[in-house]
Amino acid sequence: MTLSTLALCGSAPMIPVIVVDRVEDAVPLAEALVAGGINVLEVTLRTLVALDAIRAIKAEVPGAIVGSGTGQPPDDLAACVDAGCAFGVSPGAPARLIDAVIESGLPFLPGVNTPSEAMHLAEQGFEVLKFFPASAAGGVPMLKAMAAPLPNIHFCPTGGVSLENAKDYLAVPTVVTVGGSWVAPKKLVDAGDWAGIEALAKDTTAALG
Repeated sequence: MTLSTLALCGSAPMIPVIVVDRVEDAVPLAEALVAGGINVLEVTLRTLVALDAIRAIKAEVPGAIVGSGTGQPPDDLAACVDAGCAFGVSPGAPARLIDAVIESGLPFLPGVNTPSEAMHLAEQGFEVLKFFPASAAGGVPMLKAMAAPLPNIHFCPTGGVSLENAKDYLAVPTVVTVGGSWVAPKKLVDAGDWAGIEALAKDTTAALG
């Protein structure tokens, strides 16, 4: 079943931004996050094994809803669809990419950080937008300011979001989830400390609900 972007984001207390350097880490990492209560996973396209990692998670971790992040050119989108991604995320919204996303029908969170960008993408039918880089673009005060004139546009702030400030972002009525990397830090992934990652995920779900 394909979830709408809004339903998908609304089901997740947070969406972890995952970097996989070794494909053999993909499945145990995803299993640890799912066991900790986080099942919507964004694997960034920053490494050569990212698409293989997505395929492995999709095939071997039935509880995970896996998508791709850092998508930019339309070629990235085609590769992600072929890999079986449930959704995609991009730091921006170049016209060629947005045209390709609309044609593909893939649930997608394009990146914005201004009201004009948000209004333009909402007019094109996008339900949830990635507010990026969140802290550098004004953080919670900026999102609160946009919520008043744009109450029907939803956001997933990412960039500078942590467990310590995530609840402040989620308190903004137009924020449906947040993105962050604190549940899968590189140090723990490199060490294969899946129990430590599961504990971070459990702490996050307990804190954010």
